[in-house]
Amino acid sequence: MIIIKNIFFIFTVIICIVITFVYWQVKHIANTPLTLQVKTIYTIPVGINCIKLIKQLETKHIIPHNIWFYQFLKLKLQWSKIKAGTYCLNSSMNINQLLNLFINGQEAQFSIRFVNGSCLKEWLKELRFAPYIKHTLTNDPLSTISLMFKINENQLEGAFYPDTYFYTANTSDIVLLKHAHIRMKKISDTIWHNRMKTLPYTKKEDMITIASIIEKETSINKERRIVSSVFVNRLYAGMKLQADSTVIYGMGNNYNGFLTHKDLQKTNNYNTYKIRGLPIGPIAMPSKESLEAAAHPETTNYFYFVANGKGGHTFSKNLTDHKKAIHLYQLVIKKNK
Repeated sequence: MIIIKNIFFIFTVIICIVITFVYWQVKHIANTPLTLQVKTIYTIPVGINCIKLIKQLETKHIIPHNIWFYQFLKLKLQWSKIKAGTYCLNSSMNINQLLNLFINGQEAQFSIRFVNGSCLKEWLKELRFAPYIKHTLTNDPLSTISLMFKINENQLEGAFYPDTYFYTANTSDIVLLKHAHIRMKKISDTIWHNRMKTLPYTKKEDMITIASIIEKETSINKERRIVSSVFVNRLYAGMKLQADSTVIYGMGNNYNGFLTHKDLQKTNNYNTYKIRGLPIGPIAMPSKESLEAAAHPETTNYFYFVANGKGGHTFSKNLTDHKKAIHLYQLVIKKNK
């Protein structure tokens, strides 16, 4: 009887030692750092099992090979659902953090920035070169976008809000454009609802068109409402807008960085030196500030403005003063050459 008790005691002690040893190994392995030297983007494919995942992590030198570690991973992962996706792995992470990342499905976030005043063709170029985006816009993208969003092609420039957008791997280009379209609609609807009621335009689309011209004419916030007032005053007076930015947009790929007198004389749906009223549609993606300026122009007597050579503009009430401002601008440019 005493012998049996001693054997049982020894067996119990051995079991405790083994459990303690295993516990220590598991705890140690959980805190083992990854073997990465730099931040790495790693994709878990759909349908991969635990064993293949472990081998892949070892092959890519993300985790070290260790027999205990191997058993630990199998044990932990077989009770957890690994979520396929693309993850951002940092060299400062340990094994436990890595597994929690996979289990919780905390996929890597990528970003794409569409700047104020850019046009849709520039957006499409950004989308083409952005990483991990699913490309669906291939042949005739403008027509495809117009059809999918039910927007006339000449209104596409003002249909998407410029900002930084975040996405996960395999998000499609159309989904990102949809987010931007929803934001522009929400922002422009609110601004249009709260607009000044004495504006010379009666449609939200016209406000967006004016905002796009303001966006291209000035990047200085305190000037936006003044620039807006010039266009509003001209519309009320029946004058042509004569905005260089509309001519440049209408020229498309023919614009080489210089605007000539001959360019101003060419008639198209955007050249506001030739047509009266607004161009056929927006010429860029306007910011919220430009939309606000188009909805709430400053009350002024200005009908003209020209660059002052110092980053801003000189505003004039009549053509005589405007010509003087042009002369001063030319002197500044000549002096700085």
